[in-house]
Amino acid sequence: MDTHTLFRSGRRARIARRGAELQDLSLGGLDLLWDAGPLWPRHAPLLFPVVGALKGDVLHHRGGTFPMPRHGFARDRDFTWLHRTPSSCALELREDALTLAAYPFPFHLVVSYHLDPAGLRMELVLHNPGPSPLPASLGLHPAFRWPLAPGTPKAAHRLVFEADEPEPLRRLDARGLLAPEVQPSPIQDRVLPLSEELFSQDALIFLEPRSRAVRYEAGGGPALILRWEGFPQLGIWTKPESVPSFLCIEPWEGYASPAAWNGEFAEKPGGFLLSPGATRQWGLTVAVG
Repeated sequence: MDTHTLFRSGRRARIARRGAELQDLSLGGLDLLWDAGPLWPRHAPLLFPVVGALKGDVLHHRGGTFPMPRHGFARDRDFTWLHRTPSSCALELREDALTLAAYPFPFHLVVSYHLDPAGLRMELVLHNPGPSPLPASLGLHPAFRWPLAPGTPKAAHRLVFEADEPEPLRRLDARGLLAPEVQPSPIQDRVLPLSEELFSQDALIFLEPRSRAVRYEAGGGPALILRWEGFPQLGIWTKPESVPSFLCIEPWEGYASPAAWNGEFAEKPGGFLLSPGATRQWGLTVAVG
């Protein structure tokens, strides 16, 4: 079965085997996810084992070079179902000949979804079954409708952050690498008014956000609350030319290679090392406020 649909008390979520991707989400009577239109044909891809791009799309490891596409390969691989119930499911991905050709490490990644009274809960667990440290990055890339509800003006939408966010943001250069320049934070009093002009230079990248939750809302209209654990970075992105529009709210652990960096993948800024036999966990909850 290529997809599995969860139902619980009027809430619905559909998950695909390909990429363990959330493809449909309805909470509080609202269809929340982007329809994967032609300008960006995805809904909520999983980013692993890299977030963003490596220089030249090449991973360097112990003198070898390995082709690695932007955002990694997990989003384009078929996961294996571990279990499926009316309100939950879990999938796994392990190394194979194809992954080892791009990423020379054994790994075990489990992604689970659960509809509960709070909304949709997503959990990710990465285990290192190998004898050496496992270098990686991991990120989420869900795209929500903008506007959230039909008839609500786009200009009425904003993000309200859990904490003050005074740190500057970063941008990508023309190659998709992290540019060295910093820009002042556009967040004032925890509020980021949304406009297409914000994204004229691609994504907003926050390397050290204080918040671990954000409220995506429209004045007098619906609101969506995202809360995450384990992800120290955050990206906000859209394609301004897309009609209809979407807004990606992206918790990450990792980010694109700095423009001036081209070293060993295990030493990549923003990545992490998982010791042999160790396990790490991340989580995201999506709810309607």
